[in-house]
Amino acid sequence: MHPAGVEASWAAGTLRESETLARSAWTFAKAYVRSMRLYYAFVTGIGGWLGVSFYEQVAAGSAGVEVLPDLWRKVVILFLLFLSWGINQIVNDFLGLPEDRINAPRRPMVTGELNPVWALAVTGLLLMATGCVILLFLEPVAMIPFLVGITLNIVYEHAKAWGWVGNLVFGVMITMTSIFGFLASGPTEPPYFTSSRVSILVVLVAIHGVMTFFTYFKDFEGDRAVGKRTLVVRLGVERSRRLGLVLSILPSLVFLALHRWNFIEAGWNPTFLLLGGLSLFLQIRTAVSFYRNPVGEGAYRGLATNFRAGVCAQATFIALYNRELALQLFLGSYVLIGFLFGLHKDAKA
Repeated sequence: MHPAGVEASWAAGTLRESETLARSAWTFAKAYVRSMRLYYAFVTGIGGWLGVSFYEQVAAGSAGVEVLPDLWRKVVILFLLFLSWGINQIVNDFLGLPEDRINAPRRPMVTGELNPVWALAVTGLLLMATGCVILLFLEPVAMIPFLVGITLNIVYEHAKAWGWVGNLVFGVMITMTSIFGFLASGPTEPPYFTSSRVSILVVLVAIHGVMTFFTYFKDFEGDRAVGKRTLVVRLGVERSRRLGLVLSILPSLVFLALHRWNFIEAGWNPTFLLLGGLSLFLQIRTAVSFYRNPVGEGAYRGLATNFRAGVCAQATFIALYNRELALQLFLGSYVLIGFLFGLHKDAKA
């Protein structure tokens, strides 16, 4: 073959290989992002924003080491928080493959569209990059809730089989985002946790624990088949859907009790009361939805209200420190959760 022909053939082959590689990378990226299920991201994002808002309130009235975080610091923190759910969701999908083959057979990692090894490798790189950002640009102490959150995400896949302990682990795991938001916002000094701060964290654990209880309904069949004895599997669907009606008011009762006993040192305001009332309404509406449709497509659709209820409850506490921001976050999250959830219409994916 003429040298020019050999060179042209080599160039064409190289181009085809590059196009194939590009298509594979694009397919992988789409499957990875779809697996992140970003409609969940508002749970970690707004939860972390609560910590940032509280730090700003502390810094505004502080004569100590606290300083108001600048815009770029807040942008970085919130970017990490909004992506944290999705990145950890890849680990969750890998550990939950046995039940997902029944509950979500069209999920990318189950179908093979998302290679588990490569997905975990990318997740590992993203987590290491996040750790570097924390150490170099934020506050090193924020590595503690970051690492605890990752650890609890792994523990959670096993803790789901331990009944209510799984809900507690999940509740603490998501509450780490608020602690991260506070500690990453700027320098601070002990005591990091007062009785009032811990009391609010306890309420957040209750909010997040109840939220995850309702997610168990859609996975009932697969969890039962592989021996994951979640609270819904242990109790059965009939008793669980009745329990959901009671649990829907649990976070509000915990808050009222702690406030009545003067553990929470925060004054109420009209925005707090408005969002608190909406939160309770959405939590009860979630419980009623799952009572009526505890399995099947109806259970999957009920998740959107469930996540909105959780985010509204988080925004309620932001209203203690920044009323206007709390309303903006709730309204924006309410709309965007619905939009993103609508892109994931297939309950089996």
